[in-house]
Amino acid sequence: MGHHSGYAGPAMQCPFCHESETRVVDSRPAEANTAIRRRRECSACGRRFTTYERVVPMVMVRKRSGRLEAFAAEKVRRGIEAALADRPVPGGWVDDLVAEVEEDALAASGAITSEAIGRRVLAALRELDEVAYLRFASVYEEFQGVEDFQRAVQEMDVTVAREPDRR
Repeated sequence: MGHHSGYAGPAMQCPFCHESETRVVDSRPAEANTAIRRRRECSACGRRFTTYERVVPMVMVRKRSGRLEAFAAEKVRRGIEAALADRPVPGGWVDDLVAEVEEDALAASGAITSEAIGRRVLAALRELDEVAYLRFASVYEEFQGVEDFQRAVQEMDVTVAREPDRR
């Protein structure tokens, strides 16, 4: 299936000797047909390596200023990790949330607002860790002083008081 022995394809530099003359010795679908896995062989050193070819969807984020910029999952990850610094986090939780935010962005057909991304992250952090929630909220909502923190804590207390005990 999908075997294209000898297919030259676009130039791909060998990771071992950095020669740009490599050839594809095998090509097949991967990752549930969302990528192409290629086995390559370097013409200079003879070593083999694997590359993956994927479609990179272009999702745009509309910032508060109205400016558009490309969606960057790493930027979302950095914000979440900063809020969670030194906090107990279940393994894989950050990866899962970043993937969910990325899915939301892809579903937004063209552009998602930075507000929608921020609300999604805030909702998840609020469920996981109050300290991380307040850290993220302080940046996302541009807190100016202690009053903003007090208001956010009061809003959390009111919401918790209205929710049935989930333990």
